[in-house]
Amino acid sequence: MESLNEWLTRAHAMILRFFINRRVVLLAISLALASCASRGPDSPTAKPVLYPNAAFNRVGEVQAQNEVAACHSRASAAGLRPEGSSQMAQRAGEGAAVAGVASAIGALVFGRGAEGMLRAGAGGAAIGGAAGATQAAVRGGQPNSVYRSFVQRCLGEKGFDVIGWN
Repeated sequence: MESLNEWLTRAHAMILRFFINRRVVLLAISLALASCASRGPDSPTAKPVLYPNAAFNRVGEVQAQNEVAACHSRASAAGLRPEGSSQMAQRAGEGAAVAGVASAIGALVFGRGAEGMLRAGAGGAAIGGAAGATQAAVRGGQPNSVYRSFVQRCLGEKGFDVIGWN
């Protein structure tokens, strides 16, 4: 018959594998959500949609897209970026700090000792960081409204009419 110590060792290994696998799944979900959030009209990668007015019809679509690219370059040269302030690192740091501290305190309260506190704190920080980064990815890197206004004004000065971003 198996001793209690051997049984506890096997049970501990199974629990660790379970939580490691969950972390991998959480990371994969986080990356998938981040890639979904990086598209669409509210993403920093959206491009201006031009109304086919007289200026557009005069130069054609290819030249109009070249003008869009030129306005993007002018905005970048002016020191502007398409995305607003990056909140992913900030949210990940906040999540890691809150979950790490909460996990460490929980380990101390339940008598896990110094080693248990460090393990719980590290595990909580990893999960909290992933959760914070996921939240930032879903809520998004918001587009920079000043950058968009610059590009729209640049295109307007060239006679184009921006009707939205997509």
